[in-house]
Amino acid sequence: MTTPPGQPSPTTHDTQPGGRAGHAHKGTRDAIIDATVALIADQGFSATSVDDIAARAGVAKGSIYYNFGSKTALFEAVINEGVQRLTAVLRAAAEGKDGRDAVAALVHELLAQVQAHPDFAKVLVAEVFRSGRDWQDSIRLVREESMGVFASVVSASWPERDPSLTAAAIFGATLVAGLDWLAFQPTRPVADVRRAVLATVLDPL
Repeated sequence: MTTPPGQPSPTTHDTQPGGRAGHAHKGTRDAIIDATVALIADQGFSATSVDDIAARAGVAKGSIYYNFGSKTALFEAVINEGVQRLTAVLRAAAEGKDGRDAVAALVHELLAQVQAHPDFAKVLVAEVFRSGRDWQDSIRLVREESMGVFASVVSASWPERDPSLTAAAIFGATLVAGLDWLAFQPTRPVADVRRAVLATVLDPL
């Protein structure tokens, strides 16, 4: 990839594909992703500059352009990779289960993911329901993939329900309850949060 005019070129350390340099390249990319998630969770996409990300990640600004091309493409990568990870663990949690057992397993796993990756959860809450963004195709993955796991369970177990709306209700309630817990009630056991969410989303089913 060609570095945009006026931007510093990535170092050889960043670009060699094999051996130690290959591991270093992955480490650089991961550092950029992690810095982007943390900054956008804290101050939003618009207020986060490439300079901010480079400083937080400890890399040259040219490395960001080399790896991702633009700030928008970088954010798309953040969403895509995060959604792929989240979808994989949700599918594993629901495997072999149906009905209320499947919903309980999904809520449990989603809360665990919010606890493990709170900044990514904040980004999802802030961005997933906004329109007019350049990364709408990436955000759509959340509905089709991660929320789709919930929708599949609803469709199979409660065919009279609208699977998309019901999935959005369960997914959204779990995300927001998890973030509220971490921000304002972090000393409470996660089991309390899980019980509250399940009482809310399962009683109507």
